[in-house]
Amino acid sequence: MAVTDEAILKIKEMIISGELRPGEKLPPEKELSERLGLSRSSMREAVKALEVIRILDVRRGDGTYVTSLEPRLLLEAMTFVADLQRDHSVFELFQVRRILEPAAAALAATSTTAEDIAELRAQITSVEGSTDVEELVSHDLAFHNAIAELAGNSYLSTLIESISGHTVRARIWRGLTQAHSTPQTLLEHRAIVDALERGDAQLAQALTTAHIAGVEQWLREAAVAE
Repeated sequence: MAVTDEAILKIKEMIISGELRPGEKLPPEKELSERLGLSRSSMREAVKALEVIRILDVRRGDGTYVTSLEPRLLLEAMTFVADLQRDHSVFELFQVRRILEPAAAALAATSTTAEDIAELRAQITSVEGSTDVEELVSHDLAFHNAIAELAGNSYLSTLIESISGHTVRARIWRGLTQAHSTPQTLLEHRAIVDALERGDAQLAQALTTAHIAGVEQWLREAAVAE
């Protein structure tokens, strides 16, 4: 089990056991990490992940609180990862992405202009090492949708945008729990843009396939680990 996942599980157990109640403030980071036997960095990542799925509420300058949800809703939220990993429709969506998006990239490579390339590169450079995971996923969605638009087929781009939007939760979870996901994502995006700039349809198609398959493979491995 990844260290971040272990930290998430331990905080979750504290909530379920009643040690931490809805609306209650968490102990200071140093105290909590020592109590759970975890590093402060893994504790911060766990808190960030639980904030994304609305288990915790981080109030800047005040502290971190368990959200004041009804018990039923709180437990539903805490099963987020298990539900995500057991929902086979997520895998099916990634399979469809692997079919459609590489085809869109190949089409885009035949008509992409220098201005288009500049805009794609600007999207990539707008993401920094300190960019949080929500912003990274927002960039990822915009990047893939932009390439779909460049394919010049409105039906294809609409399909891709619709399908891609349903994989956001998986992409956010990967960004929170997989080390080096931000630089890896940007590296792969740059390689795709390089292929588009050269007009190499086959390479653009292959790189897009590998890029999407990487997230899908992570999700399958996470499901097995669960």
